[in-house]
Amino acid sequence: MSVVVQKKILIAVMSLASTSAYSTSPPSLVAKRVKSVNYFISRECNYKCKFCFHTQKNTNKLGLGKAKLGLQLLQHSGTEKINFAGGEPFLNPQLLGELCKYAHEECSMAVSIISNGSLIKPDWMNRYGEYVDILGVSVDSFDPATNAAIGRGGDTDKNQHVSRMLRVRELCSDHGILFKMNTVVCSLNHEEDMNEHVSRLDPYRWKAFQCLILKGENAGGPNDINDARTLQISKGQFDAFIDRHSGQSMLIPEPNNVMQNSYLMLDEELRFLDCSKNGKVPSQSILEVGVEQALSQAGFDDLMFHRRGGVFDWSRERSN
Repeated sequence: MSVVVQKKILIAVMSLASTSAYSTSPPSLVAKRVKSVNYFISRECNYKCKFCFHTQKNTNKLGLGKAKLGLQLLQHSGTEKINFAGGEPFLNPQLLGELCKYAHEECSMAVSIISNGSLIKPDWMNRYGEYVDILGVSVDSFDPATNAAIGRGGDTDKNQHVSRMLRVRELCSDHGILFKMNTVVCSLNHEEDMNEHVSRLDPYRWKAFQCLILKGENAGGPNDINDARTLQISKGQFDAFIDRHSGQSMLIPEPNNVMQNSYLMLDEELRFLDCSKNGKVPSQSILEVGVEQALSQAGFDDLMFHRRGGVFDWSRERSN
């Protein structure tokens, strides 16, 4: 897409977003709701995690020009932090890197990424690491057999997921990026004691999510790629995992009732995803109707977002 075409589209979209037909709420109210947004740039993934609820149903992704326009719309509406996820976002390293750079330099956003850690290379970090504030890696177990059973990084007892994660931790330290861990607590890992490993890694934040089932993704239905029903755990089992790790000050527990509707998520077409009815219903794209109208279709619980601590110190220290 040429620069001229990009500018024409941006003018048209920004005009749409600012018209009274699409802007009926006070700007401050919209800004409060879109303060932090998750953008799943593609559903493509190189892992086969059995509990995944954003599965590879297609390989679609926007071109860099349209994705940048989406970031501009979000910034115009009040977004302060963008989290790039997938799928595995590092399957599209140049697109991811350029979006990180654009979000940081042109939109003044804090930038975070959630990855499985398998494809993060030193060359990418040397080129784009300066634009990233937080890099989160999915770590569901420190036992190779458990990771293999979950589907993270191979299907043998020689599973290398933990060693890859440790390399990412080192890269984050080298580049001054805040390191975060995400753990999905399920029937395969809920009895594990991770305290020693977590203390050694010393992440900035550690999110523990109760395994979530969403129709159309991992509920075992005719159109679902995954069936994670055997991986579900009770609230009591989840709480026991949290209690076992209560000494970790960075731990943030998110059971299903907290997690399900408190994340503002954009799919690969820049459509908000409404999970309020136990599935994922896409809104119209923000490129078509603007952020506010699409947001009205998102099923987003902004009160729960704030209650769970969705706003925090998400910018790393940078030298001038």
